[in-house]
Amino acid sequence: MKKIIRIMLLTILICFVFTACGNNETENKGQQGNASVKNETKDKTESSKEHSDKEENSEDENASKAENIEDSSKNTSESEAASNELSAGQSDTLVVYFSCTGTTKGLAEAVAKELNADLYEIVPEEPYTSEDLDYNDKQSRSTKEMNDSSSRPAISGRIENMEQYKRIILAYPIWWGEAPRILSTFVESYDFSGKTVIPFCTSGSSGIGSSADKLETLAGSGTWQKGKRFGGSESGKDVIKSLDIE
Repeated sequence: MKKIIRIMLLTILICFVFTACGNNETENKGQQGNASVKNETKDKTESSKEHSDKEENSEDENASKAENIEDSSKNTSESEAASNELSAGQSDTLVVYFSCTGTTKGLAEAVAKELNADLYEIVPEEPYTSEDLDYNDKQSRSTKEMNDSSSRPAISGRIENMEQYKRIILAYPIWWGEAPRILSTFVESYDFSGKTVIPFCTSGSSGIGSSADKLETLAGSGTWQKGKRFGGSESGKDVIKSLDIE
C-alpha cells in the first residue's frame, strides 16, 4: 500500500514539474516575442525618422540652390540692364568708344582715367563675332556693312544725360579705311550743338584719313577738332598731349 502511495506522489510531482517548465518556456517565448516586436517598432521608427531627416535636408539643399540660382539670375539681369546705361557724373567730359578687339577700349579707358572723365561704350545690339570681322571674307558682316554707306547697326542703350557734357572724346578703330558704320549710328543719334568733339582712332598702320570728317558731316552739329591715329602701345597721357586736350 505504501508503495502504491509513493508511486502516486511521484507521478503527481513529475506532472507538476513538467507543467511548471511548460509555463516558464511559454513566458520566455512571450517575453522574447514582445522584445522582438519592440525592437522592430524601434527600428522602423528610427528608419522613418532618418528618412524624414534626409528628405528635409534634401529639400533645404534644393531650396538653397534654387535661391542661389534666382539671385544669380537676378544679379545677371540687373548687370546686363545697367551695362549700357551711363549714370550722371560730375564731369563735363565724356569719352565714348567702340571696340571689338580691346585695343581702342584700353586707350579710351586710359584717357578717361587721366582726365577723370565719364566713360561710355558703344555696344552693338548684335555683338560682332570673329567671323563677322573677317575682312578677307566678302560675305562677312563687317565687309557688307562697310560696303554699304547707308548701313546703320543698332546700338544697345543710350546716353540719357548727353546735355551735361561740353566735350566729347570719340574713339574708334579703322575698318577698311573708315570708321565702323556703328559710329554713323552714334553721331546721328545725338545733338552735338555747343559741344567740342575730339575724335581719335586706333589701327595697326592705317591713318585716320577722312573718317573723322565724314562723322562730322553726318553729325551736322558740334565743333569738331582734327583727329589723329594711335597704336595700341601709347599711353593715355600720350593721347591727351598729342590731341592738345587740357
